[in-house]
Amino acid sequence: MQRNNNAAIIEISQVANQFRASIVLQYDNKYIDAKSILGLYTTLIHSGRYSLHVHGPDADEAKTALTEVFKKYEMDYNFVEE
Repeated sequence: MQRNNNAAIIEISQVANQFRASIVLQYDNKYIDAKSILGLYTTLIHSGRYSLHVHGPDADEAKTALTEVFKKYEMDYNFVEE
């Protein structure tokens, strides 16, 4: 499980860094920059529900790419519409 979790963290960060949009992952009351691999390592666990805040010029493309990653690792998520 830990190895799969590490792979998810790395892939989320890599995908997030492909976009100019701001991508913030929320878990409970913690807010983490999804582009920060260290931030993801300190908070991401495989069994939680995550909220993603995505804003910027390429937000739609970022959401599509992140959806693929979260589904690949069977992680529960939703996008926050603001």
